[in-house]
Amino acid sequence: MKSNGEQENTIGAFILKISRKLRDCYLSEPAQGKAEPSPMKTTWYCPLDLSTVVEEEEDGVIYTVVVKQQHGAPNSPMSGVSRSQCVKAGTEEKLVLHLLHSFSMGDSSFITIFLSTYRSFTSTERVLDILTDRLEHPPGNNEKSQMRQSFNKAVCTVFSTWLSEYPEDFKSLKEPSRLLRLAPLLPQDSSSAADLRARLLRIAEELSEKALLPDAQRDHTSVSSLPPDPSKFEPTSILGFPGALIAEQLTKIETELFIRLVPYHCLGSLWSQRDKKGREGVCWSVRATVRQFNKLANAVLASCLCPTTLRSQQRARLLEKWISVAEECRARKNFSSLYAIISALQSNPIHRLRKTWQDTDREALRRYEELSEIFSDKDNYSQSRELLKEEGTSKFANLDNRLNNRHLNRSNAQGTVPYLGIFLTDLTMLDTAVKDRLDNGYINFDKRRREFEVLAQIRLLQSSCKNCVFNADEAFIQWYHSVPTLTEEESYRLSNEIEAPGEPSPRGLAPTVIITQCPDLSTSRTSLAGDSDSLFDFQSPVNNLLSKLTKHMRSPSVSCLDVDTSPPANDSTSATLTPTTPTKSHRRSASCGNNPTSNTQGSGPDMRIIRIRMDLHDGNLYRSILVTSNDKTPTVISSALEKHNQDPKQVSRYELIQLLPEGKELVIPATGNVFYAMTSSSVDFLLRRKGGNAPLGLQPISTETSATFPRIKAKGRRLVRTLF
Repeated sequence: MKSNGEQENTIGAFILKISRKLRDCYLSEPAQGKAEPSPMKTTWYCPLDLSTVVEEEEDGVIYTVVVKQQHGAPNSPMSGVSRSQCVKAGTEEKLVLHLLHSFSMGDSSFITIFLSTYRSFTSTERVLDILTDRLEHPPGNNEKSQMRQSFNKAVCTVFSTWLSEYPEDFKSLKEPSRLLRLAPLLPQDSSSAADLRARLLRIAEELSEKALLPDAQRDHTSVSSLPPDPSKFEPTSILGFPGALIAEQLTKIETELFIRLVPYHCLGSLWSQRDKKGREGVCWSVRATVRQFNKLANAVLASCLCPTTLRSQQRARLLEKWISVAEECRARKNFSSLYAIISALQSNPIHRLRKTWQDTDREALRRYEELSEIFSDKDNYSQSRELLKEEGTSKFANLDNRLNNRHLNRSNAQGTVPYLGIFLTDLTMLDTAVKDRLDNGYINFDKRRREFEVLAQIRLLQSSCKNCVFNADEAFIQWYHSVPTLTEEESYRLSNEIEAPGEPSPRGLAPTVIITQCPDLSTSRTSLAGDSDSLFDFQSPVNNLLSKLTKHMRSPSVSCLDVDTSPPANDSTSATLTPTTPTKSHRRSASCGNNPTSNTQGSGPDMRIIRIRMDLHDGNLYRSILVTSNDKTPTVISSALEKHNQDPKQVSRYELIQLLPEGKELVIPATGNVFYAMTSSSVDFLLRRKGGNAPLGLQPISTETSATFPRIKAKGRRLVRTLF
């Protein structure tokens, strides 16, 4: 044993000696200048992130600074440190002036983002005034200095981009004085500056002419089309047009409207204020798209309901025709028309026609259900988002072999016409969730960067549509414009004439309610399909923030109305018009006729009906409360107290709690917006005195961080504070 131990020690010492000699040999070769290559090359990977992100505040601006250590090859000298910074927040003046310095500071996307979103926090006139004041005092000692040259180049870049992308900003000025002051201050030593000066002067001349001839301009823009003549409308004439032709004409109309869409009109801060007095003309490009959506949905309704004398088999052919048109719209990536047709077929006046659906071809019904699944709210409308992501810029739709074979003869590339509500929803939610200003009063420009991500998607899809070519079919266009506008009452009256009320509906798909504007239901019924300007709601979170927001909302629309459809006890009219079988909340196009509801007149554009009970002896008795997007917690508590015959002035003594599944509770913030703070998993609320103990088994959920994140956990609150 001893000899074996000594042998092992000898072998170990020998191996150690050899390894030291090899180490000394390799280490001494570079010092001796030997050039023999090493038999083995080792690459070392450092898993550490050497980037450092910090915030720096400098004279009215907060920058997000990224400092990154750059490493070169092993034999190269030590590399330096790269530094880039972008604006996170700042005062109005500093953000405008940063346009002239953004490129030199590595913030290359600032100009594009600012010009796309600045209308949310300032005006064109204010931006021009700040830039003009700066141009009157340029940096540098003379025109030839390096500082002045860089400044002049930045000025040309800013105004060239602005004039090219948003010429309407300059043409919408009330008078030309700002442009006449700006033009002489542009750089004098470049051809690009001379071209900019000439363009500004032409616009100033147009503004002067407009000021001198206001009547002629007004007459030019006030031309309106004549209302359709109902006597010329032939509902069954739609059967004479091939489905492909109808889809082609609808895609032509939608594409032309989508190309003319001004992306910043979709900003939540602009679109959500569209119904306010004095803002009737804002977001005109979005309103035009909405009117087309309503017009098409109304055409589907009118063609299926107006011929009340048809047999159920004949009316079923009309349903099959529109299903065929919807399929052709899908093949053309026209999601806007597709959704309008599907929502019309799912509306109550058509949905309840039991005999008609029974006589509809089974294969057509199967295709209809497949198309309806595209807009299913499963997993927060994940299928419709995936389709838009996959086919947004592709040349053709991603269809199965059967459909591809049918459409092989189309050689022209297709653009994608999205359902615009997807972007209106995201931008409205983003505008609601993220603060416009920081606590120190600075404008939150990080919010504008997130909004730009959505606007960039719109512009990308618009570029895919610009090369599309269509041929007009006058016969169909004439029929389409002859369709009369049906009010909700007319739709239900025609539907009841076709099939008497009270018979159960056989369709498995629940109707779809899509209501995004209800300024006054009593007036909207008379002009629903033709004049309503806000039908859109579509769900598509574009980043983690929106994903967190939407996963708690069953229908996070621009404006949504989730209603308990059980009829009120004292409303006999509504009970007779409402189908008896469907009892759960559903979504349906406002232009497709929703149940007349006399108790919601005067409501705001965004609203939801909730049920509130008090923590009293009769606490099981719920009272229905209409909550709008403008209602804060004290307002809702006051209304609930009044409904329960309590003193509405005792608001400060109560707290509002949403009762969630699995025995959980959601405490609504004392100053929060109830409409956006609540989740869509329940419409039941509890009014409890402050300081009272929660019932056993209930788990309160605090929303003190943000009313829009009802279920955020404590670990994520720090992240939310940094985001907001």
